[in-house]
Amino acid sequence: MGRGLTLFLAGLALVCVMVRPVNGDDDTKKIHKKFMAEAIKEARESLREDVMPEGAVLVKEGKIIGRGHNRRAQNGSAIILAEMDCLENAGRLTAEDYEKCTIYMTLSPCDKCADAILSRKIPVVVIGENETFKGPESYLKSMGVKLIDLDMEECKDMMEDFTKKRSELWDED
Repeated sequence: MGRGLTLFLAGLALVCVMVRPVNGDDDTKKIHKKFMAEAIKEARESLREDVMPEGAVLVKEGKIIGRGHNRRAQNGSAIILAEMDCLENAGRLTAEDYEKCTIYMTLSPCDKCADAILSRKIPVVVIGENETFKGPESYLKSMGVKLIDLDMEECKDMMEDFTKKRSELWDED
């Protein structure tokens, strides 16, 4: 290899190193926390309606395309949890659209919501916490879903406070 080509490649390598994000992991965490903050807003809407604080947002290519919160008690529904409300509010999407999405949820998904995630082939699930409720996370992972637990105290505290005040709603499930 000639000296000119060697210098060019060395320079190119230096440029690549310089433009690469310095804190890629920190940037990813910031993005996850930004969208989780929106899911938490939805959960707080549930609290204002005096029902279980669950919130979710569906994100496609960096934009929120659906949001929802628990509406089971308000609507007398057996199925309108935050994730279901969020997917419904996103509207009808193509399979290719869902494959570009991440769903952010304040809690670990229940079986019903995990099935909805799998049936739509949503590849990434970010949860606020899984201590107050832990759904079929290992099953989601075994089916190829990337699951990220942010382990957020705010999400835990919100659910723990609610279950103390309104245990009868929690006990329904």
